[in-house]
Amino acid sequence: MLKLLRMLKPYRVSVSLVLVFVFIQSLSELFLPTLMSDIVDKGVVGGDTPYIWRIGGFMLLVALGGAACSVGASFLSAKAAGGFGKDLRRKVFGHVEQFSLHEFDKIGTASLITRTTNDITQVQQVLTMMMRVMVMAPMMCFGGIIMALYKDATLSLIIIAIVPILAIVIYSIVSRGVPLFKVMQTKIDKLNLVLRENLTGIRVIRSFNRISQEQSRFNKANYDLTDTSIKVNRIMASLMPIMMLVLNFASIAIVWFGGLRIDGGHMAVGDLMAFIQYAWQIMFALIFASMMFVMIPRASASAVRINEVLDMKPDIKDPALSSLASTNGGSVVFEDVSFHYPGAEMAALSGISFTADSGKITAIIGGTGSGKSTLINLIPRFYDVTSGQIRIGGVDNRELTQHQLRAKIGLVPQKSVLFTGTIAENIRYGKEEASDEEVHHAAAVAQASEFVNEMKEGFDSIIAQGGTNVSGGQKQRLSIARALVRKPDIYLFDDSFSALDFKTDAKLRQALRSETGDAAVLIVAQRVSTVMDADQIIVLDDGKVAAIGNHRELMQSSELYREIVTSQLSEEEIA
Repeated sequence: MLKLLRMLKPYRVSVSLVLVFVFIQSLSELFLPTLMSDIVDKGVVGGDTPYIWRIGGFMLLVALGGAACSVGASFLSAKAAGGFGKDLRRKVFGHVEQFSLHEFDKIGTASLITRTTNDITQVQQVLTMMMRVMVMAPMMCFGGIIMALYKDATLSLIIIAIVPILAIVIYSIVSRGVPLFKVMQTKIDKLNLVLRENLTGIRVIRSFNRISQEQSRFNKANYDLTDTSIKVNRIMASLMPIMMLVLNFASIAIVWFGGLRIDGGHMAVGDLMAFIQYAWQIMFALIFASMMFVMIPRASASAVRINEVLDMKPDIKDPALSSLASTNGGSVVFEDVSFHYPGAEMAALSGISFTADSGKITAIIGGTGSGKSTLINLIPRFYDVTSGQIRIGGVDNRELTQHQLRAKIGLVPQKSVLFTGTIAENIRYGKEEASDEEVHHAAAVAQASEFVNEMKEGFDSIIAQGGTNVSGGQKQRLSIARALVRKPDIYLFDDSFSALDFKTDAKLRQALRSETGDAAVLIVAQRVSTVMDADQIIVLDDGKVAAIGNHRELMQSSELYREIVTSQLSEEEIA
């Protein structure tokens, strides 16, 4: 928690003013009972009406001053805490953006969302209260004790006896509740995970009639969170009634013994009234403190989770010195590359060596789980190789900054991803400054112009969240256009033609030939028809290179490739 509070530095002026305002407010509230005591003892008892008006007016001014300070403190504390929350969210988001896929896999998307939203909100809310209470509570408590001692030292023994009892109550209750707050945040993660999977997979859930099972799964996570919340809130809810019970018994004792002291002539009526108010101020200060003890444990659990994200160092780091100047074109060379997924026993790729030259199309084909997508993900450094090297233009891709490396690459992922916005904005995601002519040309090459022009708003048509208002094939073509408008040195197509019909697939590949003439093109595909015309075909089997060559060569030399071809094409098509 203290580590995160360093981010309040830009708001130190606001925080300082809050502390000053709260200090003045506390002084005014401590001063008011004494003024009231004087009105009763000197004005009312003595029948001095002008004195009552004079001191009463002064009390009004003190009260107004305290109220103004309270408003100012509330405004500035909310402003500082809001700014802190904004900066922390930006910092967490920026840090998460630097994560490799390994860090995303380790924490989980649902947990990252919870930590960036719910956890930061918890810390922000506590901070708003803390800026006021951390000054007011001790000021009112110790100030009230001093003023009570000033009014009557003997009667103050009641307060001195009550304070340790309240402290023990607070400690015993909070110590039981603190561990449960961390558990509760973890269960919020679980609930978010179930909800996210349910919403993103709604089509699959409905098609397999799994709605009741998913409801049961959600209810289980929901009830689990509810049970923990009820348990921790039941513990914390007992704090206030116990404290109020102690406070009321304290008030009875003060009135009882105070009345005896007045009867004995040791205390004035006004002083007893002021003493009662000071006693309540002390008790309410402890109540405020107890509220902080309720909120701080949960915020502390949230702060730990936020710090876990901020302290996590990305596996993939930029080199101190970039070698961009020495790169030569966009050729991609794998030199004895092996890769293990973190925690996996078996290697996903072993001993991969090949060269994808500029101006040539290199296709990668193989069975499910053979490592095709993994191989593609190593080129832009979504993961780093376990051993060996990947050279881009003659330079190890780890010697380039991630920005420099990825600026040379146009990736079309296996699962097409579109963003909320217009079609033109989605295509310009590949090149922000692309002209309308470049956008239209990229769409034409990607065979997307026809369906885009048929839409009412054309390239200004809105894409819904997740691209739900376009088909799978249309999403793929727009994703391809997004990569084409970038005009990179290297194109990576990760099974990017799977949703296209054969006619569109053939037209697209023909158009790509002229468009990507100077670039290295790597195509991962399941269809033999997509890879047949490639300059080089790499056959993967169980994470290893089974064969390399063009279609004609592989038909003669690779039994595995022949099996793949004969499983998809007729004898006439093969011939």
